[in-house]
Amino acid sequence: MSTDHSRAVLDGAHSHGFTSEKPLGSRAERPTSFKIEDIPVPNGREEEWRFTPLDRISALFADKLTGPEPKVSLQAPESVSLRTVTCKEAVSLQLVGAPEDRTAVTSWANWSNTQVVEIPEGVSLDDPVRIRLTGDSSEAAAGHLVIRAAKHSSGVVVVEHVGHAVYSQTVQIEAAEDSNLTVVATHEWDSTSTHAANHRIAAKTNAQVKHIVITLGGDLVRVCTDARMSEPGANVELLGLYFTDAKQHHEHRLFVAHEARNCISRVTYKGALQGQDAHSVWVGDVLIGAEAFGTDTYELNRNLVLTEGARADSVPNLEIENGEIEGAGHASATGRFDDEQLFYLLSRGIPEDQARKLVVRGFFAELINQIGVPAVTEHLMELIEAELSKTEKAQELA
Repeated sequence: MSTDHSRAVLDGAHSHGFTSEKPLGSRAERPTSFKIEDIPVPNGREEEWRFTPLDRISALFADKLTGPEPKVSLQAPESVSLRTVTCKEAVSLQLVGAPEDRTAVTSWANWSNTQVVEIPEGVSLDDPVRIRLTGDSSEAAAGHLVIRAAKHSSGVVVVEHVGHAVYSQTVQIEAAEDSNLTVVATHEWDSTSTHAANHRIAAKTNAQVKHIVITLGGDLVRVCTDARMSEPGANVELLGLYFTDAKQHHEHRLFVAHEARNCISRVTYKGALQGQDAHSVWVGDVLIGAEAFGTDTYELNRNLVLTEGARADSVPNLEIENGEIEGAGHASATGRFDDEQLFYLLSRGIPEDQARKLVVRGFFAELINQIGVPAVTEHLMELIEAELSKTEKAQELA
């Protein structure tokens, strides 16, 4: 099923001579807090939890998360500032807004120390910063990471997640005036891991932010990305790729808040699913605020279902509070292999198994080419090839 439409709610557009109250259920009305007691344990009826199998993530709802954090290894150019901040200095790290759901607030309440990675003012990195988190525990744990790009700086930060973990994580990303920052987060956990990540992004005046999420592993992985443009001229691009296997639950929720004028956002997430009870969820919320004149935004989610028994839920939402924008829209599509593409390849003598691989590669190719980090792109293509080999073996056994 495909959709390509916009739902507009006009509010406070005083320049057009009308006003109205913000509608009930507006994404912006969701409560936020740094205090764990302010955000209760969900029961599954809440909008933000209705697709999530709570029994598989409930360990991360606890008031206390006492397990060991994944081990952190860092590789960074000498010009990058690296420091460790303890939880006693937590107030100084309230950078980009308060937590919005239960896992976000339990993560905030339980981390013990955090790595702060900062690209200094005016510095342009030739090589990426690489942060590798390796889990080796089944105890529920919390972690925190801060990535900052100072004024007029540019660089790439790659965050890799491997091993086994039950992990609630906060990632704060701050891009200062006229900075250009790319953050890549890869999730390659083992098949029994649980990971709830909350990425909060603040893009300042004329900042350029590219945020890329790649989800391939884990039993349950839920990544919530909150990008706010509170100063004029910011440009945020959110890209995502997931390959969901049998029994895996991969969930990606995004909130893009246009709060200032002349900002641009683009969202593109693509996923492939295979195997019984493979389940992906993508929810994209975009809010164009009453003062966000000149906004230009578009979000797209596409899913390719490779086998029977897999399910993809896709929910794009667009809320508009003023009538003076450049453009806004969204699209969602979920389907099986394109029979015409397969027929074309088969008619040219390409065996069916190879034809199917070519279709999947083509499905992801446009997105992968946008990543712009050669080391990540090469590794990602290797992982996709491994996933396609799983499909081929499953078909041989069927």
